[in-house]
Amino acid sequence: MFETIAIIAVILAVAIAVILVLAAIKPSTFRVTRATSINASAERIFPLIDDFRQWTVWSPYENRDPAMKRTYDGAGRGQGAIYAWDGNKNVGTGRMEILQSSAPSKIVIKLDFLKPFEGHNTAEFTMLPQGDATSVTWTMYGPAVFMSKVMQVFMNLDHMIGKDFEVGLANLKKLIER
Repeated sequence: MFETIAIIAVILAVAIAVILVLAAIKPSTFRVTRATSINASAERIFPLIDDFRQWTVWSPYENRDPAMKRTYDGAGRGQGAIYAWDGNKNVGTGRMEILQSSAPSKIVIKLDFLKPFEGHNTAEFTMLPQGDATSVTWTMYGPAVFMSKVMQVFMNLDHMIGKDFEVGLANLKKLIER
């Protein structure tokens, strides 16, 4: 009996050590990027991103909690606009602030997640004209703290977040091109 418990303890210790080593060798930063082409000018797309109140019609995160509490502060749109949310386990609690708004080509957002896990990242939207269309890119990047690295041993952040970005960009495209 004692021998079986000792074997199980050794196996668990080795498994935990392997997970910690795999986490330790993960990069100290992460970056997720997705892009799409929208058949419209950047001037038509930009206001839907530059005004947090417009995110309710295209962001993939907005419909995950119908009872989510939203607050808007600071500027109405552009630099200084602030959006905070508090919702269920699917959206958590957080805050965004537009740090840079360069119409119609770039928006930089400070993105702070507070619950269920704390994280401080940057999101960027760029809009580059391509003939009659605009290439819209959504990027999020930031530090990967050790707990984040441990989670990345079990799940692919690029796939998980990237899938949401793809949905959001498809929503923007559908909204603009209709």
